[in-house]
Amino acid sequence: MEIRKSGMTTASGQANLSPIFYFLFFLSPVLSGCGVPGEPVPPSPPIPVAVTDLAAVQAGDGVLLTCTLPNKSTRGQRLTGVPTLEVWRGSLRLDGTPDPNSFHVADTVPGAVLSGYVQQGKVQFHDAIPPEEVRAHPGETVVYRVRTRISEKKASADSNDIALDLYPVPERIDTLEARVTENNIQLKWSAPTRTSGGEPLTEIREYRVYRGELDPASAPAAEKDLHAAKWRLPLLQITSTTATEYQDAGFDFGKTYAYVVRSVVSQKGGPLESSDSAPAIVTPKDIFPPAAPQDVVAAVLPGSSPGAPVVDVSWATNLETDLAGYRIYRSEREEARGQLLTRELLPTPSYHDTSAPAGRRIWYTVTAVDRAGNESVPSAAVAVEIP
Repeated sequence: MEIRKSGMTTASGQANLSPIFYFLFFLSPVLSGCGVPGEPVPPSPPIPVAVTDLAAVQAGDGVLLTCTLPNKSTRGQRLTGVPTLEVWRGSLRLDGTPDPNSFHVADTVPGAVLSGYVQQGKVQFHDAIPPEEVRAHPGETVVYRVRTRISEKKASADSNDIALDLYPVPERIDTLEARVTENNIQLKWSAPTRTSGGEPLTEIREYRVYRGELDPASAPAAEKDLHAAKWRLPLLQITSTTATEYQDAGFDFGKTYAYVVRSVVSQKGGPLESSDSAPAIVTPKDIFPPAAPQDVVAAVLPGSSPGAPVVDVSWATNLETDLAGYRIYRSEREEARGQLLTRELLPTPSYHDTSAPAGRRIWYTVTAVDRAGNESVPSAAVAVEIP
């Protein structure tokens, strides 16, 4: 008798499959589909938290916006990059509330360049407004809000709203002259006669002079656009004046400075500045020598041995604060400077000459030298008779 076992092959070569095999065979695709992971889902880009300290003030032909950039997302994660800033501008309804439908993107500052607008931990961005718009609607109220974004897909929530009234300002001062003298940098400019919108200007309240210190390497770019400047010290007001000139005595030779002047008018009882003047960028160099030493006297004294006299030369101390020392010259002709007797600068106003030739008439002159290497003209020559 032929015996058949489940799952085995019969003598005739045909397989005898059990019901369990068929169950597993049909179930395997289902199990396989459940065990294979799907395509990886990229993490959602972070959404910055909303700006809460937006401030705004009219600055010339535009509005200076100030705010702190967010450094965390809405999930509390720290942002790894500088977000892009969107500036939104709108208007008010008749009831004095912001009109949501009036807002539009006035400007967008990519994160790659936004760090250049950060000063003292806050973004300071100037939103320019055409003067013609302000001229057509003087005193009109505008409303600002900002958003930030890391990705193009999702921006932060709106910041707080800031409303302010805009008024015409004086036209920009086109030319600012700077002249370096020994004691000051002299600035001069012309008074504007019109507003930036082209209307006659009635009165200038004052001028404000600002100065900042630049990285010298950025000076050529800053002359074209101050936003390209690399500041060692930011622009700060150093004076206000009603004149169209100013002398800055608080400078240091060798540093690179940028000056701008803003005209100021009164609007609603408060001061309102124009836009920056054309910048004056200057690196003052000390090319100014000290004054010639005064009151030079010379006397022949006995030397340490017979026939070896010593000539004592002295003079009044120079008063320059950058004085480095003195040089003394000896000549056998009154009109010639002659031989330099000192290889190093003399720190004090006196010198003992132990090498004067005997039996001659000798003339001495003295010069003063400052720390920049500028040498004065010679002092008056003083003569002695060497026995």
